Amino acid sequence: MILETGRIMAIESHGVWVETIQKSACGSCKAEKGCGQSLINKWDGHTAYLWVLLEGRNPADYQLGDEIQIGIPEEVVAKGAMLAYMVPLLTLVIATTLAHYQFAHEGITTLSGLVGLVIGGLIVRWYSQRTRLDNELQPVLVDDRKPLHIYQAVEQH
Repeated sequence: MILETGRIMAIESHGVWVETIQKSACGSCKAEKGCGQSLINKWDGHTAYLWVLLEGRNPADYQLGDEIQIGIPEEVVAKGAMLAYMVPLLTLVIATTLAHYQFAHEGITTLSGLVGLVIGGLIVRWYSQRTRLDNELQPVLVDDRKPLHIYQAVEQH
């Protein structure tokens, strides 16, 4: 589980919006000077907001500005990165290859590659919109408060 600290920016009935504080990633990495992510963060100044489910916790227990710790499973990050990078790349290669063998013209092949890349990006966007409310893919609160589950006891005869 990848742990990150964040600040609560909005509280809703089923979850909270958390602004991530990215000190842990860019402050301790040895490649900070040559890293594109660090450069973009300094130039853009854009922070990330994440939706975190409360999973049965009481929203009244949280206040705006509270710092909380959230966790993201490693497999979610790995699968998401594979999807985000591989789908557009594969659609680019497939579109370029088909155009090359169909038309054998450099301009059409290049344009087809760009169209394939855009189509791959749209597929990733569609899939992410489709799965945005999937509980298995959401960040989770990491604290000592667990949701209360009441199970009905089943009597065995």
